[in-house]
Parts: sequence; C-alpha cells; structure tokens
Amino acid sequence: MIHSLSPEDLPPESITDLDTELKRQFEKAICRYFFEACDGSTQSLLMLCRWTINTAEVVTLHIYCSDQEKNWRVLNRITKLAEYLAQFSSCAKIRVHPPSETEEPFDMQVDERSV
Repeated sequence: MIHSLSPEDLPPESITDLDTELKRQFEKAICRYFFEACDGSTQSLLMLCRWTINTAEVVTLHIYCSDQEKNWRVLNRITKLAEYLAQFSSCAKIRVHPPSETEEPFDMQVDERSV
C-alpha cells in the first residue's frame, strides 16, 4: 500500500532565512535543556569542551575535546551523556571529536548505551 503526504506535510522546496533562524533557535533551546538535564559533574565536563547539538538528520551531540585527557574523560562518561540525550530523542547520537584531526571521531547511538 502506498501512502502519500498532503502538500502541507511535505518539506518546503526551498529554505528561507526564517527557516534557518528557527532551526538555530530550536537547536539553542535543545542545548540549554540538555545541559540543564545533566548532573553537576557532567555539566562541569561539558564546560571544559566545546559542544553543540545539531538536528540535521538525527539529533546529534557533538563534543570537541581540546586534549587527550578531556577526550578520555568524555569517553568514560559517554553512557551517562547518552542517558541525558535519550530524554530528547531515542534515536539520537553522540559524536566525540578527538583533539587530533588525524583521528576519527567516536560515534555512539543513544540506544547502544546498554551494550
């Protein structure tokens, strides 16, 4: 059986400046609510790194680590980060960007946290 969406349910043919601004505000709000949902030690760790949440295809928490120690601390806390992020989307993911650009980022789906 083929289902088709009505025209108002389809994505727009072009993205306007207003669409871009609304997306930016939405992501900023998600960042704030995510941060507020975290416990104090997780908040402290996040404040040591550059991080953002983007909603391009799936809600993704990007954490940019400035050195190996912070990278190690984030990776050791990734299950807890996934628990907090799962409150916003069960199919969200976390991408930890290591300090070296030659290293690959580490990705984890929030639904993998129990593995």
